[in-house]
Amino acid sequence: MTKQAKIGLGIAAAVILILAAVGFFAVVGPSQAARTRKNVLSSAQYYLDQGDFNRALDLVDKLLIDNAADPDAKALRDKAMRAKSDSESSKAQEAAQAEASGQKAIAQSLDKLGQKLKTTSPGGNGASAASVAAAAAAAAKAEAAGQRKAEADAEAVNKKAEADAQVARKKAEAEELAKKGRELQDKMRAVNDLVDRGRKSVDAGDFPGGGKLFAEARDKLPEGEDKFDGQKLADIADSLYSAARKNPGAGADAATQEAIQTARDAKKRDPNNALPYYTLGKINSDLNQIDNAITEFRQAASLDPKNYLYAYNLGLAYFKARRFEDARQSFEATITLNPKFERGFYNLGMTWIALGDKSKALASFKKATQAKPDYSVGWQQIGFIQAAQGDGKSAIESYGKAIQYDPGNAQAMSELAVVDAGIGDYKSAEGLLQRALGVRDDAKNNYNMATVKIRMNKAQDAMSYAKKAAAQAPNVAIYQYTLGLACEQTGNTDGAITAYTQAAAIDKKDADSRSNLGRIYLEAGMTDKALGYLIDAYEADPKSFEANNNLGNAYGKKDMYDKSVFHYEIALNLAPRDATVRYNLAKAYVSANRMDAAKDAYVALLKLDPSKWDAYYELGRLYASTGDSADAKKTLQALVSKKPDYAKRSEVDQILAGL
Repeated sequence: MTKQAKIGLGIAAAVILILAAVGFFAVVGPSQAARTRKNVLSSAQYYLDQGDFNRALDLVDKLLIDNAADPDAKALRDKAMRAKSDSESSKAQEAAQAEASGQKAIAQSLDKLGQKLKTTSPGGNGASAASVAAAAAAAAKAEAAGQRKAEADAEAVNKKAEADAQVARKKAEAEELAKKGRELQDKMRAVNDLVDRGRKSVDAGDFPGGGKLFAEARDKLPEGEDKFDGQKLADIADSLYSAARKNPGAGADAATQEAIQTARDAKKRDPNNALPYYTLGKINSDLNQIDNAITEFRQAASLDPKNYLYAYNLGLAYFKARRFEDARQSFEATITLNPKFERGFYNLGMTWIALGDKSKALASFKKATQAKPDYSVGWQQIGFIQAAQGDGKSAIESYGKAIQYDPGNAQAMSELAVVDAGIGDYKSAEGLLQRALGVRDDAKNNYNMATVKIRMNKAQDAMSYAKKAAAQAPNVAIYQYTLGLACEQTGNTDGAITAYTQAAAIDKKDADSRSNLGRIYLEAGMTDKALGYLIDAYEADPKSFEANNNLGNAYGKKDMYDKSVFHYEIALNLAPRDATVRYNLAKAYVSANRMDAAKDAYVALLKLDPSKWDAYYELGRLYASTGDSADAKKTLQALVSKKPDYAKRSEVDQILAGL
């Protein structure tokens, strides 16, 4: 086998309980509230037992919204979060395998372009991976402390947009205030001042001080001015929640509870004000109550259809709910309202990916970078799609821009390294991964570095990185597999067996680790043990070249030639230009007494590789043994002419003399 480094890309009862929780926020009497609470807790426990952690957490969060100090709800929430965390950890293997498979697919798609890119003249129009990476490094004056996260970027955009909206509201308020009488104006100005001071206090983390100012503002709200009062309550609610998100320490939970109640009061005072719906949408989204978030965001967008931020957050909520077509419509509305909003185009691109249209996704990401030319994550996504489509040169240039505009974008460095490795530019890949590890020392980057080091034949270095990746994520099969490759490269066969065995135990469909174990035992003369692993590898992946090739070898050693031929034929179909497989198949045909097939296989092999001297010799002997003296003589004379010093020259001469 060719050792490969993979780079890489009680139902009825429950329904009754849930129905009992409907209308949870309605005003209820003490006994009814207790029964509702008990039903919700029972329902949440049921869903927790069933493994539906999100639904369980949604129900518990509703209780905590009503009473943040509820000890039973808090205990059940902690239990559900631990169970969810354990479940997500067990899924890390699948996620990493999928990512690695995607990276491998990129590398494979670039194989066809590899020679063309590698021969591009440094002075020509094409940019090599190394030159682009060097240009990106030169443009960067300092490494960023960490990779810019998409969520953090979105939060910054939200804050700026919300600040702009607040300025617009203040301007509208000032215009409205000018129309009021002097006494009323004085009252409204006093309320505005208290709200502004309260906002500054809570924003600085002073929730008690800000709370007092907000309470005083509420007490001074002028009667009969529902629109003004509703706006001030909405401002207070939004300020409280924004501050709670910014300052998650002591007082944040109580501030969130107060924000929820104040937003509800604002909706009652002025049902046509979009802001309190938007605030409640954010709270529900953060609590992962996505259906509620959608309801609130949709109402906000309906009341203020020109606010692109409302449409944008509605799109995010739809995306979380996997309602991708609805998300697409919301993001398209977003960019129509604000054609310069790069995050709108970016998330539209991500939605097109979810909908399976990478061409439209690519177009959206390009528009994101047109709106913001230094938009690193936009360039990164462009590079990823270009690489997946086989456009290696464009992918390299796009990733180079992503790194140039954000020298701390470790994800872009890692993905570009995969592209470089796919076209054989291991030196550039090595440098990029070294930089990525400086920003984010995680299992994926260590794994990718190990695969690059393996391909560079830096065995000891590969071992170091592979061990680290396997230690950081011990339940990911591909990391154990790569450790096995590194062990083999350093001559540590026992270590390789241990790593491959671990990988196979983690992933029941891991054909490569099983195939490698079979090959190791086959080379050690333990044919029966080898067959067990190789048969498992074939069952896991009937199209595995390594499994079929090694099974052909193993069955040949067991004199089971029909099975040997069967698997060699599959291997040859998978790799038709592999001369070694074709040669072994020809020999297997002879052993299976399929002489005509053997002759055809030898002839095809010599067309593929005219320097396969043993094939001339064996084909000549085959012709002679079947009475075809003319072809035997022609074949053996060609061998003597092309390779006069052939090792078995004396045997050739004897056969020729007897013809």
